[in-house]
This record gives sequence, C-alpha cells and structure tokens, in this order.
Amino acid sequence: MNKPSIYGMTLEQLRLWLEERGHKKSRALPVWEALYRERVSGFEEMDGVRPECLALLKEHFSLQTLEEHTRQESSDGTVKFLLRLEDGNLIETVLMRHKFGLSVCVTTQVGCNIGCSFCASGLLKKSRDLTSGEITGQILKVQRYLDAAGEGELVSHIVVMGIGEPFDNFTHLIAFLRTVMDAKGLAIGPRHITVSTSGLADKIREFADLNLRVNLAVSLHAPNNDLRTSIMKINKAIPIEKLMQAIDYYLEKTNQRITLEYILLRGINDQREHALELAELVGDRRPYVNVNLIPYNPVDEHSHYQRSEQDSVLGFYDMMKKQNVSCSIRLEHGTDIDAACGQLRSKQIKREKTPAV
Repeated sequence: MNKPSIYGMTLEQLRLWLEERGHKKSRALPVWEALYRERVSGFEEMDGVRPECLALLKEHFSLQTLEEHTRQESSDGTVKFLLRLEDGNLIETVLMRHKFGLSVCVTTQVGCNIGCSFCASGLLKKSRDLTSGEITGQILKVQRYLDAAGEGELVSHIVVMGIGEPFDNFTHLIAFLRTVMDAKGLAIGPRHITVSTSGLADKIREFADLNLRVNLAVSLHAPNNDLRTSIMKINKAIPIEKLMQAIDYYLEKTNQRITLEYILLRGINDQREHALELAELVGDRRPYVNVNLIPYNPVDEHSHYQRSEQDSVLGFYDMMKKQNVSCSIRLEHGTDIDAACGQLRSKQIKREKTPAV
C-alpha cells in the first residue's frame, strides 16, 4: 500500500498528527521548513528534525513528488509540464512568466466532467480528484525546476485553472490553499492566488464564507442562458440567474472584486449584441467586476469553434469600455506549444493508445 504524501498535510494538521503520537507540536515547524523552505528531496536531508520524529514520518509518509513525463518550453518563457502521478495518470502544470512575477497554473482533477464544448480538458472524463498533496506537489515540481536553474527565482503567483473543476474537489483545494499560503512555508499571499470555477453556485457561497481573501474567477463565456447552455452544459443545472445570485453573495460577504472569464468564439459569442447583453448582465455590479476576454486556443476535436478575429476582440473590448464595464484582454502564453489546457495530456494519451504500425 502506497504511503500518503506528506505534502497533503497543512502545518496545523502536521502539528496535531505529531502530538497524537507523543511528540511536541513544535517539532512540526522544522519539518515544514525543510519541506517548503529547503525543499528537501528525502527525509534523510532534514538535518534539523529529531531522529525519532524523522523515523516516524518516514514510516507513515512519502516525500515523493510528481514524475516529469514531458516538458514543452515556449519562446516566451512559458513551460508546460506533463506530469505522471503515482498511479500512472497524467496531468498538466504550466509555468508562466509575467512582468509581475512567475505564475503556476495547477490541475485539480484527472480529467473533467463539466463538459464545456470548446475545452480540451473535458475530452477525457474525470477519473478521480487530486489529493491536496498532488496539487501542492505541482508547485514544488516547478519550484525545483527553477531551483535547478540557479537564478534564485521563486514562484510568486498561482492560478487554479488547469484540468478539472476546482470546486468539485473542494476539500483538497482548500487544504492546498492553506498550505501554499502558510507564512512559514511557500508564503504565497492570497491576493497572488486565483481560483477559477465554471460556476458551482453552492461552492461559491461556501468559498465566500471561508473568507480566505483569494481571488475568484468565474467562467461565464456567454451573456444569456440559451447561448451558455449550448457551450457549457453546466448551465442546465445552474442557470445564469442562480450563478449571479451566488456571485452577489460572494461580493457582499467578501467585499472583493471578481473576474468574469469570457472566451471569445468566432461568430458565436463575440458580436456587438453579446457585448451589450453582457454589460447589462453586469449591471450595478460594475465596480466589483472585471470581464477578462480570452482569445481562444483552437482544439482539433472542437474544430467547429474558431478564434475570433482581432477586430472582433478589440470591438468587444471597446464596447465593454463604452458601457463603463472594467475589461481586460488576457495576455497569451505558450502559443507555439500545446497552449490549450488539457491539450498536451490528451495528445499523449492518444499516442499511448495508438498501436505501432
């Protein structure tokens, strides 16, 4: 039986675990710093940990991180990692370079059941959730890649926008967030972290109640129910009215701005009337909402969707601005590699299933 990953524990959980086994809570901190500050690759490297404590940890936990299967490096500095989990499943993690720092996009599930009709992530159905240790392990894998380069660079931002629906793996997501935000570890501030959801209304409310101060982005992609249902089947269960009610609850509870993500699909949701309808939907929420326009990365299996023309993108942006709606156009990364989320994983699995000729 495989041992659980020690990266799946928060600092408080580690303290309690040690205390239950006769150790002082204070012995957790040297372990934690060895994991996240020194980033040791084996228990034997934890010089500041008492031997009896070290033996107990080694008996019950694994320090194994994720195995790199494939790595794609873009001319703009973006690096996409295809990582193999202990059970053989593949996931994607992406390092992106920005002027404000280094951002890592993490995956939360093996596959996705949300089934957005334009998305590469949903090409393969969800087989399981990732543990919090496997999500945290993605950050450590990228950080060790940076450590090996010897430039002293640190991961400064996290976006939870990889394969899967984060709020469908809520418990492990929250444990991961608490781990990476811990001031004695990676110390990534909540304002440097963004979680993206397809719109699980009940979980948006629950997330608001936790008041973690982490940024929230909601994948909207259409301004009305008919259009959104045609491209996002989740809208059948959670129509826009219900979603916006949850967003209102979040805004009132947290007093934080929210991002509405909007992928532009040529001739489908990128016209002037769509922009006007979206502005009307935002309505009085204008001071608390930013619309993030996302250029579409075409996916072979979804060839009926095409990237909007540049004039349409700029026209949509201009119309939003004229309607006094805060709006931005997402800066693209890794356009010369498999940029769409889930694309590299899907291609690799197809290769493995294709018999040799």
